[in-house]
This record gives sequence, C-alpha cells and structure tokens, in this order.
Amino acid sequence: MKTSLDLGMLANMNGLIRCFAATAIALTLTACSGVHRSVVVQPAGGHGSTVTPAPSAPGGSYQVARGDTLYSIAFRNSVDFRDLAHWNGIAAPYTIWPGQVLRLSPPGGSAGSTHAVAAAATPRPVTTAAPAASAHPSTPAKAAAPMFENTTETVASKPASTAVGAASTAATSPASAASSTTVVPVAGVSTLSPASLPPPVVPAVSAAVPAGATRASGGVSWRWPADGGLGKRFQSGDAIPGIEVYGKSGDPIRAAADGVVVYSGNGLVGYGELVIIKHNDSFLSAYGHNRKRLVKEGQRVSAGQQIAEMGSTGASRDELQFQIRKDGNPVDPLGYLPSR
Repeated sequence: MKTSLDLGMLANMNGLIRCFAATAIALTLTACSGVHRSVVVQPAGGHGSTVTPAPSAPGGSYQVARGDTLYSIAFRNSVDFRDLAHWNGIAAPYTIWPGQVLRLSPPGGSAGSTHAVAAAATPRPVTTAAPAASAHPSTPAKAAAPMFENTTETVASKPASTAVGAASTAATSPASAASSTTVVPVAGVSTLSPASLPPPVVPAVSAAVPAGATRASGGVSWRWPADGGLGKRFQSGDAIPGIEVYGKSGDPIRAAADGVVVYSGNGLVGYGELVIIKHNDSFLSAYGHNRKRLVKEGQRVSAGQQIAEMGSTGASRDELQFQIRKDGNPVDPLGYLPSR
C-alpha cells in the first residue's frame, strides 16, 4: 500500500516538473524573440531630392588667400556662409583680406548654427512655394531637411529674346549696369560700389538662348546648366560631390537659376576654373572645370545666361562639374533639376 502511494506521488511530481520545464522553455523562447526581433523601415523611393546629412563643423582655421571670398571659403569647407560669418564676427557684405585667419567652428566648440549677423544684414524673403526649404532654422541645431520637397516642372514661358534684350540693355545703359551688380568683396581686391563699376562684359550672342524646362524647388526655378549627356552621378561621400555633364570644349555653360556670382576663380583645388552663384540664402550652385569664365564676382545673372565655356581644367576630359549646396551641404542636383 505504501509503495503504491509513493509511486503515485512520484508520478505527480514528474508531471509537475515536465509542466514547469515546458513553461520555462516557452518563456525563454519568448524572451529571445523579443530581444532579436527588429523592424527596419526603408524610405520610399521616388524622384525627390537626396539630402546629405549635415556634417559637423570641420574645426581648425583657414588663412585667407588673395582671390578668396567668404562664400568660396565656406564652399571649400562645406559650411554655411552665414555660420562662417557669424563665427568670425563678419557682417555683410563679408569683407575679408589676405592673411586673415578665420575659425571654421563655433567659438568655444558650441554646437549648432546661428545666422544673427547675416539675418540682420540681409533679411530673408518669405516664400509660400516651399516654406520648408526657404526658411532657414535659427535653433541651436539644424533641423533635418525634408526627404522630398514640393516641386513643379514647367516649360520656361519667358521668351528667350527677353533675356538677350535684357543683357543688351545692361551693356548700353549705365543705370542698368549698376543694377545688374552687387558688392561681393574679394580678398586682396579693392571693392567698388555698384554705381562705380564698369558695365559688365556681355559675350556676343549669335543665337537666342534656347528655352528649356524648369523645375521649381526650394523657392528657386532650376534648369539644366549644360546640354551634354549625364556622366557621373551624385555620391554624398565623394571629395567633390556633384554630377558631371559631358560635352566638348567650348560648349556653353549656363546659370541654372537667377542669382549673383559670389566666386569666379581657380583657387579651389580640384575644380579648375570655377564659378559659384548664390540663388538665395539657402542655395548656391557651382560650375567647375571650365575652359573660360565669362562672369565676375557681384554680377547678377539670369537662368539660362551663359556664364562660362566648358573645358577640362582640373579634369581629364571636357566636362561640367555641377553642384548644388543647400545651407552649405551638398545635395543631389537631380533632385532639383527638371527631368529630361
């Protein structure tokens, strides 16, 4: 009788042990599944602007050389020209001189970007077409740019003869010539007021500037700067991040949008003969490897106006190296240019 009772108790204990073991195994598997399970969300693909994460300030300092402008120094170091001016206490129109040492990071190593100097001197226009791109953040840290921006593509409605006529008027009328220039100080070069500047040299135009498709993005109406085929595409990690448009020597290089020339020279290694145009407080465009530059600092240009001739300076073949910078950071030009 006792033996039967002992066997029954032992059987019950074995059942309990098996039940506890099964429960423990189930709990262990659930815990492991919770630890290792993850969901990766990929942004949806589409034809939009590729945004490069804002890099941190490069740090260190830079000694100004003759021919530099504040814009070219900011471009060289991938920082916003307003940040560079603020860090060094330089007010518009951003006069610098050879031998001057500029810091390339905020004083005291503080993070973020502010544009108090630039904002006070040059109020930024408020646009309704793309408020996310036209409004520049003033908070201590730069806000992330939107993955896609509202854009529209249209065919240029302004007759080509209008741009040619405007250029001819600027060349013959002193008042028009003064209004077509602005002050962009160049290190080591005396700065004249716009009224005292000579009329800009207008290259001979043998044919009307062809009308082309445009695309509105970031408050700027963009068009292709050259007619050649697309070669190298944008890679954010490249030392010179942009696109390459192939062609032949002497092909016209045109302004991708209305703006002011803020650099025209060959002082940036790897770019050859380079032109940089400021379109608004957020956007700059750059045109490298030219055979010949046709514009000067401070000159106002219109979209489609020829600014240079294609060449191979600083390159192994005839090409245009084209960049768009937003708030100092390189972005994919194909996200702004019209499709073709």
